[in-house]
Amino acid sequence: MDSARRPADLPCSIAPFVPQSRGMCLLDNILAVDDDSLQAEVTPSAADLFATGAGIPGWVGLEWLAQAVAAWAGWHARSCNEPPAIGFLIGSKRFESLCEHLAIDRTYRVSIHLDFRADNGLGHFHGEILNDDGTRLAHGTLTVFQPPSDEQSEQTLDKEPSP
Repeated sequence: MDSARRPADLPCSIAPFVPQSRGMCLLDNILAVDDDSLQAEVTPSAADLFATGAGIPGWVGLEWLAQAVAAWAGWHARSCNEPPAIGFLIGSKRFESLCEHLAIDRTYRVSIHLDFRADNGLGHFHGEILNDDGTRLAHGTLTVFQPPSDEQSEQTLDKEPSP
């Protein structure tokens, strides 16, 4: 991606590139992004949504990977002057967390890579989570779906539900 179309200088906050808001945006920063991949980082704290006394459950890594995919799609949408769109995780395959809990206040690198994207909105990515010394802690593949922009709801995830 050339710098003329780049939506932001890197590293940058991930929040503007994902439809999640408030405490549901779990990742911190985008470190690198290109046509087929994205690298992000997260340093979870004790105040995080999924934090327990033992840390962040390893299965939350699946959501970290999904949000990295959302950030990748949001980055590319912004490069076309469009807002981040809502997408759906429709499946994962061979997701494996190699630890029961991820430590609080430690930085993790979340990387995803596009395997393929079909014209009907389906995409397939593989990803991994590494700790700060490069040890792989989780990995797996994700199948995602992003409906065409003309079919997406006008509601956003940050609107309050009606009473």
